[in-house]
Formats: sequence, structure tokens, C-alpha cells
Amino acid sequence: MVISLNTLATEGALVVPYPATLDVPHEVVEHVAWLLHERHRAHNTRWRKLGRFKQALLTLVHLRENETFSQLGASFGISQATVWRYVDETLDVLAGWAPSLYEALTGLGEGDHVIVDGTLTSIDRIRADEPYYSMKYRRHGMNVQVIARPDGTPLWFSRATPGGTHDLTAARAHGIIQACLTRQILVLADRAYQGAGATVRTPYKNHREQPEHYQQFNRDHARLRAPGERAFAQLKSWQILRRARCSTRRIGTIIQAVHTLLTCNYSG
Repeated sequence: MVISLNTLATEGALVVPYPATLDVPHEVVEHVAWLLHERHRAHNTRWRKLGRFKQALLTLVHLRENETFSQLGASFGISQATVWRYVDETLDVLAGWAPSLYEALTGLGEGDHVIVDGTLTSIDRIRADEPYYSMKYRRHGMNVQVIARPDGTPLWFSRATPGGTHDLTAARAHGIIQACLTRQILVLADRAYQGAGATVRTPYKNHREQPEHYQQFNRDHARLRAPGERAFAQLKSWQILRRARCSTRRIGTIIQAVHTLLTCNYSG
């Protein structure tokens, strides 16, 4: 289902609205609006210019299409400052519902396996004196660790760390390795995680005269790990995570908000 909206803005030029659509189910917007309703009721929030449904839609457009606050303000007939407040509040509400690592692993135990990998969320704020440059991806960004089921369904997204952080270092810092070890969950990961421990299976290093059974293991390992790319695809379907324009400190909240959108049951 698509949802109509109007949006267009050019920096330093007259803003002209035009019809557009948002490719998210209507139930998603309703679910976010319900979360906002519960928040506003708990805090006895006063009347606002935009209703909860439109505030939810405003935020989803920002996340899905990566539109600027000036574009959103022109679309919804409010100021950029108001857009910022509405988006900021909605992101905090969504992030608060993101499951923790241990909640995400609930129900999994010995005999189960997950796929763990890292991805880079590109940023446009380049700081030469800080470790945001990833040698692996050859660009600046934030490192995000992802845990996925064997079919590629995302289970958990970590908070964002500077892009120069090594995947194994990040996985250990977030507690992923220890959590899986405690539950005896087998982890499939790429070579960046070599040395992580007994419960983490990585491919053998490439050698010219590698035995055939080593090569077959690597092929089977790659086949089982491949569905994990689906979790990345779902994460990056939210355009704001393809090239974030916000503060690096805010990216973690955005990831947790998207995490909620990807993992919540909207039937309620």
C-alpha cells in the first residue's frame, strides 16, 4: 500500500510541492501513530499542529526517503524547527521499543545458529581527526553489527560505532560473542571475525594449494552465510542509512528506530 504526500525542496530556491508516494504499509504508519498516542497520553501532551498519524508519516518519509527538514516542512506545512521536534520525538519513541541483544536472542540456544556481519552506514560529515574512515569500504561512515536468522531475517542491530572500528572489535564490544557463547549459539561470520572463539565459524584462509575439503567448507560456509545480506538490504531500504546527514551521535537512535520498524508486529 502506498501513502500520498507532497514534497519538493531546493536549497535557496522557491519550494514547490508535488504528488508522491511512500512505499510502506498503512499498518506501519498506524502502529507508529499508536506509539505516539501512548507517549502523548502518558505525558499529557497538549494539542499539536499535526495529528499523530501525520507526525508518524512525517518521520517515516524522513527515514525512508532521506528528505531534508526543509523538504518535509514544505510538504506538511510546518516550520523546519517543528519538523525537527516531531522527528526527534518519534525517533526516541521508536528507539525505546527496539529489543535488546538478550531479548533478540530469546528462544535461541544450543543447536541454533545465526549469521553475524558488519555493515557501514555512510555519513557526509568527514572528520579527519576521528576514526570514521573505513579501510574496508574506502569511505567515512559508522559501523553497525547485524545478527540475522539463517533465512536472513534480522534479529538485532547494534548501536553505531565509528567506521574505522574492526568488525571483531565491535562484536566483542557489543557483547555479541559472549551472548552467543553463553547460549551455545553457533555463529557464522566472515574472515574478519577469525579468533572470536569456539562458537564462531569463519572460512579458512585462502591458500593456493588449499586442500579440496577446505575449499568445499568455504563454499558451504558462504552459501549458509549469504542470506545475511537480506538483513543488510532491509536496513538499507531506509534511505537515510545509505548516507546520513545528521550528527554521528544521532545515527544510533535512527538505527534503533528502524530496528523497531523491522521487528515489531504491526497487527496490534
